[in-house]
Amino acid sequence: MTLLKYLILYVLLQFTGGAAFAQENKQPEASLTYEILRAKQPLKIDADWDKASWKKVRSVTIEKYMGAIPAFKPAVEAKMMYDDENVFVIFRVKDRYVRSLVQEYNGNVSGDACVEFFFSPDSALPERYFNLEVNAGGTPLIFYVTKPWTGFQKLEAADIRQIEIAHSLPAKIDPEISEPVTWTIEYRIPLSMLKKFSNVTAPAPGVKWKANFYKTASQSTNPHWITWSYVNNPKPNFHLPQFFGTLIFK
Repeated sequence: MTLLKYLILYVLLQFTGGAAFAQENKQPEASLTYEILRAKQPLKIDADWDKASWKKVRSVTIEKYMGAIPAFKPAVEAKMMYDDENVFVIFRVKDRYVRSLVQEYNGNVSGDACVEFFFSPDSALPERYFNLEVNAGGTPLIFYVTKPWTGFQKLEAADIRQIEIAHSLPAKIDPEISEPVTWTIEYRIPLSMLKKFSNVTAPAPGVKWKANFYKTASQSTNPHWITWSYVNNPKPNFHLPQFFGTLIFK
């Protein structure tokens, strides 16, 4: 470090309490890990975050922002379990400015209040993934992506209907809910459906998948893009599997 740069940093440290130095020297965050427990009994899909089945399951927090940080910050958590035939996911969002208009499969659900689960079920090909996006009204979009933006397959309605989805809010939310509201999304993804598009490394103790959890509402009056595992990209972009975290099945 040159003497001039040292003097400039010294002055900044005196007036900012070290914030400028910390920002300049910020290191990339390591990808996160999440341990996925086996479900002990059949799981009823009803969007109930507080039911007994989920009580002892640790949640992940979706709190890392991409792009501009919004005036209101939603509090977002997700939990996951598995059994021999399915993976289960539930989200809880403590939110405001919630709108959900899209009701057709594979519509632009990410413009609405939306939670997303991107996951690579083939441990040998972690760069290939499904992106399951579900808006607050329970409408899904799901593609199988072999190369972001250029190589992907949209799942058809017959396949999408195999994903059992429950939602706590109405199917359509308009006008936007501006006051505080908590909403949940829960779903069951059959492994058999995934196998139509991808090799699936069957969940079992020690198996690892790459994945990320997201929350967005790009066309609300409080637009935001939030991630679980840190994504080092200047513009909001969830389709960057190199930043996925790791799911570890127990």
